[in-house]
Amino acid sequence: MSDQEKLAIYGGTPVRQKPMPARKPFGEEEIREVTEAILTQNLFYTKGNKTTQFEAEFAQKYGVKYAITCSSGTAAVHMAIAALDANPGDEVITAPVTDFGTIAGLLFQGIIPVFADWKENTFTMDPEDIERKITDRTKAIIVVHLFGNPCDMDRIMDIADRHGLKVIEDCCQAYFTYYKGRLAGTIGDMGCFSMQQSKHLTAGEGGIVITNRDDLAMRASLFRDKGWENRHQWGPRSYSFLGLNYRMNDLSGAVALAQLKKTENVVNTMNRLGDLLTERIKDVPGIVAAPVTEGAKHSYWQYPIKFIEYDAVQFVKALVAEGIPFWWGYTVDPIYLCTDALTEKRTFGSSSYPFSLRDQPIEYKRGLCPVAEAELRSIGVMRIYENWTEEDIQDVAKAIHKVAKGLKNE
Repeated sequence: MSDQEKLAIYGGTPVRQKPMPARKPFGEEEIREVTEAILTQNLFYTKGNKTTQFEAEFAQKYGVKYAITCSSGTAAVHMAIAALDANPGDEVITAPVTDFGTIAGLLFQGIIPVFADWKENTFTMDPEDIERKITDRTKAIIVVHLFGNPCDMDRIMDIADRHGLKVIEDCCQAYFTYYKGRLAGTIGDMGCFSMQQSKHLTAGEGGIVITNRDDLAMRASLFRDKGWENRHQWGPRSYSFLGLNYRMNDLSGAVALAQLKKTENVVNTMNRLGDLLTERIKDVPGIVAAPVTEGAKHSYWQYPIKFIEYDAVQFVKALVAEGIPFWWGYTVDPIYLCTDALTEKRTFGSSSYPFSLRDQPIEYKRGLCPVAEAELRSIGVMRIYENWTEEDIQDVAKAIHKVAKGLKNE
């Protein structure tokens, strides 16, 4: 066996001899927009113009009436949840694999998170399990378009319509991601986006809520500004309901405005490279590579592979040794197993609120979503960036073929 054929983890020559290109999302456009914002001498969102311009352009791009900026993706989901005006003790069904930012707003609004399992080999929420989890307390569904692959929105919207439920789309990993010709985020009642550093569109931090509903837009917009209903009027202040300060400043708005001009091309490039990788490794036995929902266009915020005939940890370690930046397990455990606010009910002091509102104890434990629990430990994920080339993807594919063959022959 030659050094090229021998797995690098065992001393062979790595497939990739140099690091993958680092992402460099910012350039002259961002510098120009930020400079203009600074020269106005006012970076507050009600006085500057970058954030309001970004809101208008984002709404136009997405074909919606309202785009409401905020300070983070967590804030965006919280705003959307608050706009529902649910009662403490109500339930919202959501995904088992997500960032805590999807869950935090539920707990702060006194809402009980309920988790619907993945559908096997899709890494997306199972509509059948969503429907099984509906009770007379269910208020809404928060779908999570994980990794940039849309959920089965036709079935989920049908379930929501039949049960009278609102639908919030968590699109923090899914900018300009299409499901049957429609943009993810425009299918449900509200769509939520993050502008954290790793996202397709980044301002370091930031968030957006989009909707066509006048009432939901009003509540979400007021919630991010402490419920201050008459900010622009003379006279006594009026804070019409309990809200927070989730406003975006104009520096972030300026960066976001420059980023928006690039994001569709960023996503199109990631889609092309991700699809190319799938094509190059489709004949590797024993893996499920980045499934795409029927009728969808994947935006590949992450490129996931499920290892069926291999030990996932061993396969990922071998890929890393070949110079390919994969990592194992994504979050490793579902959110309900790695968050003390859920597993230990450690929320507000010693109250355990909102779980203390229930007579029967609520348990978040292993076995709640068995498909997601098992598949998380059998996957590896990789970031594909817009400045990668087809040659970079070829190296990834070559390494996957090499590792698969090498591990099979052990």
